Amino acid sequence: MSDAPRRRRAGGRAAKRLARENSVTRSAPYFKRNIPVFDVLDESGLSLIEKNAEIILNEIGIEFRDDEEALQIWRDAGADVQGERVRFPVGLCRQLIMDSAPAQFIQHARNPDNNVMIGGNNTVMVPAYGPPFVRDLDNGRRYATIKDFENFVKLAYMSPHLHHSGGTVCEPVDLPVNKRHFDMIYAHMRYSDKPFMGSVTAPERAEDTIAMAKILFGDDFIDADTGVEKTVVINLINANSPMTFDETMLGAAKVYARANQACVISPFILAGAMSPVTVAGTAAQILAEALAGMAFVQLIRPGAPVVFGTFASSVSMQSGAPTFGTPEPTQVMYICAALARRLKVPFRSGGGLCASKLPDAQAALEASNTLQAAAMAGVNFMLHTAGWLEGGLVMSYEKFMMDADQAGMIGVLLGGVDLSEAGQALDALREVGPGQHFLGCAHTQANFETAFYRSDMADNNSFEQWEAEGAKDAAQRANERWKSNLDSYVAPTIDESVDQALLQYVEDRKASFPDANY
Repeated sequence: MSDAPRRRRAGGRAAKRLARENSVTRSAPYFKRNIPVFDVLDESGLSLIEKNAEIILNEIGIEFRDDEEALQIWRDAGADVQGERVRFPVGLCRQLIMDSAPAQFIQHARNPDNNVMIGGNNTVMVPAYGPPFVRDLDNGRRYATIKDFENFVKLAYMSPHLHHSGGTVCEPVDLPVNKRHFDMIYAHMRYSDKPFMGSVTAPERAEDTIAMAKILFGDDFIDADTGVEKTVVINLINANSPMTFDETMLGAAKVYARANQACVISPFILAGAMSPVTVAGTAAQILAEALAGMAFVQLIRPGAPVVFGTFASSVSMQSGAPTFGTPEPTQVMYICAALARRLKVPFRSGGGLCASKLPDAQAALEASNTLQAAAMAGVNFMLHTAGWLEGGLVMSYEKFMMDADQAGMIGVLLGGVDLSEAGQALDALREVGPGQHFLGCAHTQANFETAFYRSDMADNNSFEQWEAEGAKDAAQRANERWKSNLDSYVAPTIDESVDQALLQYVEDRKASFPDANY
């Protein structure tokens, strides 16, 4: 047989597969965990970390820089404030958190079907955050634009395995720094109906985020039963490690907390540079910083949602460069997840982290190490799930698709084992008996379509079929997939008057800047 008919059949199969996969699949709005978490420390070990964190808070203290209001809030709470250094009575921060911070909360989406529950036994998968560059196989590495930003919002919207639109999915450097947040927030609101993250780069940008959220949600911004603002935005408040919060993050945290919007208090750690070189020392520092930040939010507004976050990696002691997918940061993540459960607050960490410059084997190995460990740790809000490349400097189109596929596998893993009558499959075993195969039995015929996870990215065909379809590697298949997804993208519907009100708000606010061109 010549190769031509085989290629035509293979091409037809590939086209049908892409058409099937490119439809927007309605799936669960977040993953529910039905398997145990993995712990690396016992009670005595966790208690020791907690004790050391209290020593850091009490003896060393945390700096709250350039924010006199924050310092006065701590004075009024009973802390010892000397200059910008705040030292805390033992147990104060923990008590403030445990008295009022919710153990889990709903982040509302404009489409209620996409509301996510953050905390408890739930896992929310979120795209990568912050890269100033993007990469794809066609154009290589380049500065990100607002068009790239919109593309990644659309791709996240279309993925059944990503539950969240994310935040700064890439930094659109073609727009002015002081105005680009308008376009980013609008993109999340218009091109997706999943929940999203707000701007934190200045307090006034946080205020703009809330103002736009009020327009988007209208009367539904306030809960009709309680009269309290719904949590519709979640926001990343990084500690300026070691042991410092700056005025930018404090200002954004105050804005969001006062509006009952969620704050992820997240120490940013490159161990060896921003924390000690040991796992126990790093974990104690992270806990101290997170305790101070979450307690501060509770002082601003008791009951405002907070998430114990951490981004913890390490640096090469030879070059000083960040490393990813290595054992020690994984141990830190397991410890901090357990500490968050003891505090009864949600936990953020994890993601498809890697230092590779390309969506290659290094990227896959390092990312899968972090994603799988985060799943086993019990991470509730998995920022950086998809797209991360080059230590977070690059958002990769191809890796985004590959990571999203991995997220789907994690969802199946977290779902646990089906022990229902169908799951036990005794009828199949009785029907087939010894020495036969199960392919044609009634149980298989009834369940084969959903029996196993079907990867979007892997090629499991024969060598001959793979060769006939172009002998493509994973990155090439992912390249085809993201392009096909964007070609078939259809925006979620939005009330035209709401859309016009959002656009008018953005136009008016941009025009209010002293230099309309910057």
